Formats: sequence, structure tokens, C-alpha cells
Amino acid sequence: MTELVFAGCAHIHTPGFVKRIRDRSDVRVAAVWDHDAARAARTAEALGGAPVVADAADLWRDPRVQAVVVCAETDRHAGLVLPAAAAGKPLFVEKPLGFAGADALRMCRAIEKSGVRFQTGYFMRSSPIHQFLKDALAKGWFGQVTRARHSNCHEGSLAGWFDTEWRWMADPAVAGCGAFGDLGTHSLDILMWLFGDAVERVTASIRTVTGRYGACDESGEGLLRFPGGVCATLAAGWVDVANPVQLLISGTEGHAAVINGNLFFRSRHVAGADGQQPWTSLPAAAPHAFDLFLDALAGRPLPLPLVTPREAAARNTVMEALYKAAATGRWVAPRTKTTAA
Repeated sequence: MTELVFAGCAHIHTPGFVKRIRDRSDVRVAAVWDHDAARAARTAEALGGAPVVADAADLWRDPRVQAVVVCAETDRHAGLVLPAAAAGKPLFVEKPLGFAGADALRMCRAIEKSGVRFQTGYFMRSSPIHQFLKDALAKGWFGQVTRARHSNCHEGSLAGWFDTEWRWMADPAVAGCGAFGDLGTHSLDILMWLFGDAVERVTASIRTVTGRYGACDESGEGLLRFPGGVCATLAAGWVDVANPVQLLISGTEGHAAVINGNLFFRSRHVAGADGQQPWTSLPAAAPHAFDLFLDALAGRPLPLPLVTPREAAARNTVMEALYKAAATGRWVAPRTKTTAA
């Protein structure tokens, strides 16, 4: 039985994690903390009556605690992750890792120094389509890739998803970003997972559309240059009534398009891959990122590696560069070295 604790319950994905824990027989929540006592109590009740602690430091001092789940507001991550890592506690930290690049890099260094197991919420890697495309790229089925695109959009602003207890997620002073960073970090993760973390330079256009959440950005397009000439774009926002084309990859010997959840794949290297019908020869879906973390704690074999703290920090720094590029109207080179101050 794995005993874990919640350090913060603010994130919109917290109820989903609670359900995943309740559906398992090998995990027990030993304690819940949140700076909002009422929110901590609600989460503890949803977990079947877990104890609530008033001081987060009690979580690190308890030798029975085998892992920490950080679902606090993003600007509180560093204050929780650093002492947890110092205490040798494995960490699941909801994305993004840091409020900005500097604190993400600082947390990365602390986690790597401690050697604790780490995971964050990049669940899109578990998709059969994304797994297939990563393998296809590694096998050279696309030839020389020239361009790619990933889109992650929904109608959150239009439907008032953040007129609730999740309002902080639409406050960049607390979340570190708005819609583009919130959803775009998933698209960014997939693009960097497929084409590498060494993004050379980026630019972007990011804007507020409805003003429902003040000056919080609600839509954006980013452009990234990878080594080798791959030019990738990502779209993310909360003002889209539909998002039918989620992914495109174009190469000299292959092409992929994901439309309404179906993969259309063409490659001269693969029999039957003519791009005319949905391609269904796909691997099985891997467990959700959170379940992968729990499986790792239980010592189960994993079909996918966990996200490394260095990968998580790199996505923070590239996203930070995208916002800087949008503000300045220029191309920006991301800061991705973990040794940066």
C-alpha cells in the first residue's frame, strides 16, 4: 500500500486524481494540506475522510509518507516542491512545473540532486496515436520532416469554466500564464517529445479575445524552430468552439494528420499507409500520467517512461520564451540549461 499526501488541491484536475486514487486498492492518502482550509476539507472528504493537516511541513516530516502530489496554484509550487525534494519524497507535480523558467530550473536541480522519482501531468504521451508517431519518426517513415503542428483548444472562456473555484487559473499573476500556456504546454510537450528538447528559437502571437477574465490571454499561435530544420506550430486557447485538426506532420516521405481523433497516415515505407482511411494499427493506450506515477511507486513495469524534471523545466523555459516573443514581436532563444540562475 502506497501512502501519499496532497500538497495543495487547487488545480482543476484534482477531482480527477481523487477519483483515480479511489478506483485503486494499492494507494492510500495519508493527509491533505491546502492553504485554503475549506478546500482541503472538501478534498479530504472526497477521499473518504483523509486527515487534514494545517502545516505543510508536517507532510515532509512524516516518515510514513511515500509520495507527494502537488496540485497547488502554480505560484506555490516551488515552496512545496523544494522542501519535499529535500526530504526525499517522490513527487507528482501538476503541470506546468514552475511559475516561470527560473523557478522551474531551480526545482529541476533540486529534484535531480535529491534523486527522488518525479512525474508531471503530460498525459497526451499516453495516446496510441502519439506513441505511434514517435515510433514512426524514429524509424524514418516520414523521411526528412519539414513541418509539424499541434493544436489543443477548447471553449473554456466562452463557457465560463473559470467562473468557479478554478478562477485562479485565469489569473496569470497566480498561474503564470493564461490559456495559451495552460493548454499550449500539452501541445508543446508533444512537439518536444517528438522532435527533441533543443528548441532553437520561437516566436508567437498571443491575445485576449473576450475579456471575460480581464487581461488574461485566451488564444495564441506559436512558431518553433528545431535543429535539423523542423518548423513546428502550436495552437492553444479557450475560445474555440471546435478543434477538429489536432496534429499534422509533413515529411519528404510521409505525412500524418489527426482529424477528429482519427489518424490519417501516409508513408512510402509502410504497406497500406496511403492516407485515405483512418490508420488503426496502433499500440495500446498507456495509463494516464498520474497512474504511471502510482504504478512506478508500486514497482510495476511502465509502458512509457515518466517525464523527467529536466523535460518539465525545458517546457517551462520554452513557454516563457513564447510569451516573451509575443510581447516583443521578435524571435527568442529559450533558456533551457538547468544550470541557469
